Amino acid sequence: MNKKIFRYCIGFLTCIALLFSLNIKPTYAGSYRFQVNGTTLYDGNGNEFIMRGANYPHAWFSSEYKTAIPAIAKKGFNCVRIVVSNGTRWTKTSYQELQQLISLCKQNSLVAILEVHDTTGLDDTYSLDQAVNYWIEMKTLLQQNENYVIVNIANEWYGTWDDGTSWKNGYISAIQKLRNANISNTLMVDCAGWGQYPKVIFDHGNSVLQADPLKNTMFSIHMYEYAGGDSNTVKYNMEQVLNKNLCLTIGEFGGYHSNGDVDEDEIMRSGNSKKVGWIAWSWKGNNSDLNYLDLAYDWAGNSLTQFGNRVIYGTDGVQQTSKTCSVFQ
Repeated sequence: MNKKIFRYCIGFLTCIALLFSLNIKPTYAGSYRFQVNGTTLYDGNGNEFIMRGANYPHAWFSSEYKTAIPAIAKKGFNCVRIVVSNGTRWTKTSYQELQQLISLCKQNSLVAILEVHDTTGLDDTYSLDQAVNYWIEMKTLLQQNENYVIVNIANEWYGTWDDGTSWKNGYISAIQKLRNANISNTLMVDCAGWGQYPKVIFDHGNSVLQADPLKNTMFSIHMYEYAGGDSNTVKYNMEQVLNKNLCLTIGEFGGYHSNGDVDEDEIMRSGNSKKVGWIAWSWKGNNSDLNYLDLAYDWAGNSLTQFGNRVIYGTDGVQQTSKTCSVFQ
């Protein structure tokens, strides 16, 4: 090797080392989809995206989306998690319906997090596989919207609190089947125990992530009375996931739940300080036993509940911390 080539190589390697030392944000070939990198979710432009969202229960109130989605956007949320059904427990959300939902989200600069709700609390791998098959049926839509849609594979699949082996194996199979079908969207995986047992993420999250050939899987905790009942629990659960270098969002949370209080202040405060996304449950539509979880009294959001005012206008709330995804700018 002559001296000129040697100096060139040394210079090139020095530049690479400098980029790593400066912690330059990654860029992705094509820049066309969300991508997980460590604890961070990046959008298709390579910019960090932190979710500040509301859940919209579309599967049970499918006629309200034209009112609810624009109203959610108007309050400053940057994403909406949408309940859809594969038809096993509720009326199936059709291809055309899903297309309309995604289109309306895009028109209102909202990232869509889509979730199959029929798996809620179930442990059998057949129900998880049915959710996967639904996404494969809808894959053309997903492929066309990798910049705008995140796939929350199955809501609260695996209700049991145990060592997490079945949860891990179920999701490894589900993720590999989705990737083999050429679905490249960022995937979101709920923890076990009806979304409230994050120990499975602490113990097995890295195995699940490594099974994804695109390394584009993030995790979700639903923080109610067990996973989010007090400040210490909230902080511990977030920190344990982040310490594993995994990407986390709080896919659901309320201010209270069936068996106790929820520390929504800490969820929002720690979400802000730790750069963890959160998505409040839910815009409207909870039954009379759980209507304290509603953010709004009406689908248009003209009148907000106490919880809604807290989430939107309170300290560390939507108005203070939500930033529109750069793909819409």
